[in-house]
Amino acid sequence: LTIGNFESAIGTLGKPIENKSYPFQAPPEAVDALKSGGFDVVSLANNHALDYGADSLLDGIALLKSAGIEPVGAGANLAEARAPTIVEVNGVKIAFLAYVNVLPEGETQFDVAQWEATAADPGLAWGRPEDVAADVALVKQSADHVVVLLHSGIEYLRFITPEQQTIARGAIDAGADLVLGHHAHILQKVEEYNGGLIAYGLGNFAFDIDGDPSTMVIHTWLNQDGVNRFELIPAVIQQGGQPRPATAEEAREILATIGR
Repeated sequence: LTIGNFESAIGTLGKPIENKSYPFQAPPEAVDALKSGGFDVVSLANNHALDYGADSLLDGIALLKSAGIEPVGAGANLAEARAPTIVEVNGVKIAFLAYVNVLPEGETQFDVAQWEATAADPGLAWGRPEDVAADVALVKQSADHVVVLLHSGIEYLRFITPEQQTIARGAIDAGADLVLGHHAHILQKVEEYNGGLIAYGLGNFAFDIDGDPSTMVIHTWLNQDGVNRFELIPAVIQQGGQPRPATAEEAREILATIGR
């Protein structure tokens, strides 16, 4: 399975949200690119999924599903946003849950928490520690493994916030095997905790940014006991946003930034 965080609205509907810096909307063809890239599951629980409003969010969900890509962490209501996506591979059921929990952003201090789905309104799954733990414990009853995709932390800081750590560790304590984090746009530490694995911040993948190009891909192997092993693949974002494998020297430097 290939998993990622899709940090943008998708499609042609809607207008940019007012008072928010950097509204993103990818064209429908982006879904074809994801499909050809082999992606199976993508999180929409992030601070850009509703940049063009609720209609755009729902359109994007439909476009992804039509291509055979499973979105998670967003939906037409709160129940859908917090619902797991369960994928079976070789007889093993893996449940994916996704959440966002970020601070107000930009000069306007736009609060992404207002995008949380309600019983009747489209939106995202907000990552309250107690909600994440409860969802993990519930889905653990019907899946062999649980993977949590967590959009949290502070952009461009390697420091792990207390809430970011509380959510991630709480998910593992509740029964998750793996927590994959994003949001900071730079690499953060990888931690083995209580029998599970937490990658707090995986940097970028395909992302055109004027900043540190260092990033990585994580490969994990799951067996009946959980995460059997993992491998960090250092990479570098090239001009235009395309990643490439790091050279041996670059790889050593990249892994050193996260203490590996």
